[in-house]
Amino acid sequence: MDAPMLLATDLDRTLLPNGSQPESPLARQRFRHLAAHPNVRLVYVTGRHRQLVEAAMAEYDLPQPDFVIADVGTSLYEIQADDWRPLRDWQQAIALDWGDSSHADLAAAVGEMAGLCLQEPVKQSVFKLSYYAPPLTDPAELLGRVRQRIEARDAHVNLVWSIDETTATGLLDVLPATASKHHALEFLRARLGIARDRTVFAGDSGNDMEVLVSGLPAVLVANAQASVRAEALAHADPARLYLARGGLFGMNGNYSAGILEGVVHFIPEARGWLQAADAAPLGLPDPA
Repeated sequence: MDAPMLLATDLDRTLLPNGSQPESPLARQRFRHLAAHPNVRLVYVTGRHRQLVEAAMAEYDLPQPDFVIADVGTSLYEIQADDWRPLRDWQQAIALDWGDSSHADLAAAVGEMAGLCLQEPVKQSVFKLSYYAPPLTDPAELLGRVRQRIEARDAHVNLVWSIDETTATGLLDVLPATASKHHALEFLRARLGIARDRTVFAGDSGNDMEVLVSGLPAVLVANAQASVRAEALAHADPARLYLARGGLFGMNGNYSAGILEGVVHFIPEARGWLQAADAAPLGLPDPA
């Protein structure tokens, strides 16, 4: 098929093997070959800011993407060579949700709340107010109090909750209501004119949940937390959510191996792209 596909993936503990589970040998190398295919448009979708995305790309030898959705969906860049070009129309669209309130205004509105601690300045952005919090299994009460204080300023917000399993820390991002990984990805997909069934998103954690259950073809890598897996299964269309379990080319389904497994599930011709890469540039036996 000549139709392009949009491959969108989270970074930490999805594409990046920076969790406790093992990474399959050659998985990232195969991922780079897939990303280089002329039918593939690659976008990284992450809570990291630009500098941390660039650091991850260098440390883990990641392929250069066509686009980066950063800061949990509040920043959207088009990448050409070393030129990161912000898509201003995206930021103009989400700015409407905060009205006349600035980042500082909303931080003041939240004020001091038990358990909440502002993250470092480098982890904040114009439309992203980020906190550390206790690793609550049910954060509903905390989120309700935060929302009540902020909405008193007539600001419309999206509260994104996740837990960093490596540090057992809760993470809360306060974003404009229309800003999220999902909204930014749909904005980009529509802008590129790529069909929903030719889009595949991969994630692993709570801040990926909105995309995982959105109806876009999505894959949850095998190293995802059991609680994330259970929540995704409870809310997603089973035909649009794939749980990586290992087996593709003998790989274990963790990290990039799981991404590739999901891509092959939703875009079957991608198996041939990977087999061709294995048989030629990598000099490997033709995988079964």
